[in-house]
Amino acid sequence: MGTDTLRTAADEAAERRREQRGWYFYDWACSVYSTSVLTVFLGPYLTEIAKAAADPEGYVHPLGIPVRAGSFFAYTVSASVLVSVFVMPPAAAAADRTGRKKPLLAVAAYLGAAATAGMFFLDGERYLLGGLLLIVANASLAVSMVLYNSYLPQIAPPQERDAVSSRGWAFGYASGALVLVANLVLFLAHDSFGVSESTAVRICLASAGVWWGAFTLVPLKRLRDRRTAHSAGGARGGLRQLAATVRDMRRHPHTLAFLLAYLVYNDGVQTVISQASVYGSEELGLEQSTLIVAVLLVQLLAVAGALGMGRLARTYGAKRTILGSLVAWTVTIGAGYFLPAGAPAWFFVLAAGIGLVLGGTQALSRSLFSHLVPRGKEAEYFSAYEISDRGMAWLGPLIFGLTYQLTGSYRDAIVSLVAFFLLGFALLARVPVRRAVRDAGNPVPDRI
Repeated sequence: MGTDTLRTAADEAAERRREQRGWYFYDWACSVYSTSVLTVFLGPYLTEIAKAAADPEGYVHPLGIPVRAGSFFAYTVSASVLVSVFVMPPAAAAADRTGRKKPLLAVAAYLGAAATAGMFFLDGERYLLGGLLLIVANASLAVSMVLYNSYLPQIAPPQERDAVSSRGWAFGYASGALVLVANLVLFLAHDSFGVSESTAVRICLASAGVWWGAFTLVPLKRLRDRRTAHSAGGARGGLRQLAATVRDMRRHPHTLAFLLAYLVYNDGVQTVISQASVYGSEELGLEQSTLIVAVLLVQLLAVAGALGMGRLARTYGAKRTILGSLVAWTVTIGAGYFLPAGAPAWFFVLAAGIGLVLGGTQALSRSLFSHLVPRGKEAEYFSAYEISDRGMAWLGPLIFGLTYQLTGSYRDAIVSLVAFFLLGFALLARVPVRRAVRDAGNPVPDRI
């Protein structure tokens, strides 16, 4: 009997590790979209297409609305966020109600991958096609990440969760760096490959969709659905479902308190990611090639940062490690204020500092939140988490823009983001995470 029990435990551990390895590969699959498409290539390219379609005053007219061509990409990203807010909560509730996350993950992933691959056809004046594909891809990614993240409590016991989450982020950053290197080779040497610059960009965009779809096969093969006794009720509209989730969270106030802290400091993180290149080009006078190398450096060091902070969490707990990372963010962004103009080496030092804390902050926040989610409501709660991650990161850019507008200095704008890390630190420090885990009905890890 003892031997049978040991064999069963060993089999379960082997199956769990197999699922975990499959789970990592969705980060590997979809992170290329975030890096190559959103961060590097699509913004400038779609803006150029919009400018080609603009009237003499520089306006395009989607749905008859006059929009400056230079603002079209930003407005499209905002529209994709709004769509995401509507589609994530009901998709998550359906996943929890039926226990069938994998088919929904497949639909979201392949819809996003197809939209991204379709970006190969963006040429001439097809800015409306570009906007539509961007909205579909972004919203699909958001839904797929809700479902993907909700697997974490099911495939990793409490003591393994920090390490598993960190490895997932590391896989994603490694994938993004690998494909970005290949894309940059094609982009910089497009003449040698016999293609124009615009064709090279379209190949880079489409290749991200092909990569996303191809590697999604791995998690779809290895992850398994689990039926639960929980019933989320009927599917509701997006805002109604989100409101219902938040009302349910009020029965778990410490979970809600953590989500508020995450919303604040993650807003700072997302703003640094989106505005660092503007700071580098406009305030420091750095060339585009320098900024792209800095993005690649962030991707590479984020792998080491995610794994390293995962190890620190095993010793000090996830909460303390996240708090330490917020101190590091504060110091790094504060130091960025003093960077000399026209000095790429110092900007690379800033990028290295961001990379080392970026992956770990994100990975450990995800794993810590997974402990605070009541069983059977993983997808529903992670939809609120994902909205905090993607749908609410608007205040930081607003503060950044207003600071620049009032002071005329990007240095003042970048240092204004320190407030998000300080306030996020204060809010997270007040969350009693052990009590929050117990209140959610989950076992409390030795280190958290």
